[in-house]
Amino acid sequence: MKDRILIIDDEEGIRTQLCWALAGEYEVLQADAPGRALEIVRTQGPQLVLLDIALSTSQAEPDGLELLATFLEIDPLMKIVMVTGHDERANALQAIAKGAYDFYAKPIDLEEIKIIIKRALHIQRLERENQRLSEEIERRHKFQEIIGTSPNMDQIYRTIEKVAPTDATVLVVGESGTGKELAALAIHHLSTRAAKPFVTINCGAIPPNLLESELFGHERGAFTDAHIQRIGKFETSEGGTIFLDEIGELPLQLQVKILRFLQEREIERVGGREPILVDARVIAATNKSLLDEVRHKTFREDLYYRLSVITLQLPPLRERGQDILLLARAFLNRFSAEYNKSKLTFSASSEKALMNYGWPGNVRELENKIRRAVILTLGNKINPYDLGLEAHDTDKRLTLQEIREKTERKHVQEALKRHNWNITNAAKDLGVSRTTLYDIMEKYQIKKEQD
Repeated sequence: MKDRILIIDDEEGIRTQLCWALAGEYEVLQADAPGRALEIVRTQGPQLVLLDIALSTSQAEPDGLELLATFLEIDPLMKIVMVTGHDERANALQAIAKGAYDFYAKPIDLEEIKIIIKRALHIQRLERENQRLSEEIERRHKFQEIIGTSPNMDQIYRTIEKVAPTDATVLVVGESGTGKELAALAIHHLSTRAAKPFVTINCGAIPPNLLESELFGHERGAFTDAHIQRIGKFETSEGGTIFLDEIGELPLQLQVKILRFLQEREIERVGGREPILVDARVIAATNKSLLDEVRHKTFREDLYYRLSVITLQLPPLRERGQDILLLARAFLNRFSAEYNKSKLTFSASSEKALMNYGWPGNVRELENKIRRAVILTLGNKINPYDLGLEAHDTDKRLTLQEIREKTERKHVQEALKRHNWNITNAAKDLGVSRTTLYDIMEKYQIKKEQD
């Protein structure tokens, strides 16, 4: 896409001359008065403005220096080159002091002004990239290393900022590897509980007979080997946040106890008789559809509604566009430093492979593939083979029709092989007529392999 340049001058001859010289390389806009110029800047956002410092204006309209100040308020990174007469050097220097990029004296030398424009736009690109990186660093610090600038991730950031200062229970939902714990940590970090503990427990990783004790603790003698009193995760998270990962794996008998805590803010240790008040915020996460679990009677409906006061739906990596490359480069930088391999970059084919792959394991899978590539690569360029993304993995995603055809061809070939290419038996196995089977074989050019 071409850079956009706005020429502001009340002399039509100068506007025409500049437009003719620049139109091949840039998108050129023109204005002969301040009002029109302001409208273009506000609606079309040019990257660079050539502004006549001696613009003839009525008393009610801003002059060149006033326009300069207004433009920089609208876009501080906009590059403004003041066009001056020979006797206006003092005003030009004043414009530079007020933030103009450069000035140029008439008569205009087209080749010289082209160089000024090219240099200004190059510096602007560097400044915008630096701003983007600074914002990304700030965002990563704020959101606990969550990386991403896609629109759906921006929505996640906004939701986190809104819910974090409250004590509302949050249910984080997303496929495995999408960063649910990072989202929970970001909520905790931005909350009033940030200085207190953030305690994590994976409800699916601990055997059901041990999980109750892990969550709620136990009294001495509560069961065999309970030689001492032990506090559980809930009490450990006093004043802070407890993160219940894989909440969908929680046994029904423990779901009742979680529900009681959400309602009463109290627990009982295993073998205990006295309720214990605990001040902790609950954030839960799941890669399951809890509503489906409710319908199947494996998850309590009342607990579901208690947990999902706020639901944060994390997008899968395949739906995050350019975030894939942003994350890949961040992982590449991290692992390059970790394994003392400097100057590593992705080849063009690797970047294409990364963008085309479906990422069923999401960010966790991407992280593992980048680590593998950094370890295995022999040169400075990482290729699809290093990533484990050979050509067959990175083909474009198949349409439903292509999937059907691929499956049909595969099943027909397997049936024919099972029946030693006996058409009658294979057709009977597939539930079609001999004629239909012959038509399918012709459609897919299926022929018996020669020995």
